[in-house]
Amino acid sequence: MSEYPLMMRLLLLHVVLLLSMPAWAQEIRELSWSEMVPQGSMPAEIPMAIHEAGEEAPAAIQQLPNAPVVPELTGAWVKLPGYIVPLETDSNGRVIEFFLVPYFGACIHVPPPPSNQIVHVSSEPGVVQEALYQPYWIEGRLKVELSRHELTTAGYAMQAEKIYVYELPEGN
Repeated sequence: MSEYPLMMRLLLLHVVLLLSMPAWAQEIRELSWSEMVPQGSMPAEIPMAIHEAGEEAPAAIQQLPNAPVVPELTGAWVKLPGYIVPLETDSNGRVIEFFLVPYFGACIHVPPPPSNQIVHVSSEPGVVQEALYQPYWIEGRLKVELSRHELTTAGYAMQAEKIYVYELPEGN
């Protein structure tokens, strides 16, 4: 008789796990930057780099700081490729807060992209950024959230769960 309550508890645990499975087994969505722009809105063209401006030049001004976003992306578990623009590092030199942008040099050598093409990312473990020109995959739950910073304004935010180097598939 003492095994009966244990069997019932195991059965109940099994049922609870099956019912909650979609919450923890949600498939990650590989998101493209164009999907972050509402249909009918044209994504901005990549501006040309301004290399001769130097460190002393004033920052380029973002043209669309309030670009329309896609509200349906809120809560989506996504994997997004891009370049890291560091905002904060920890005492070990790991980047723990950054903007993720679709092309190299955004916010540094070229004007910032529209806000719907920038994700403000926080990461507890952070990432050691070997080179600014290295693209990364960032995985986490996306939020539609306006985030203003002295460099630019981001239309999306994410707490990164995974950060790893972007590598082209074989043959490219």
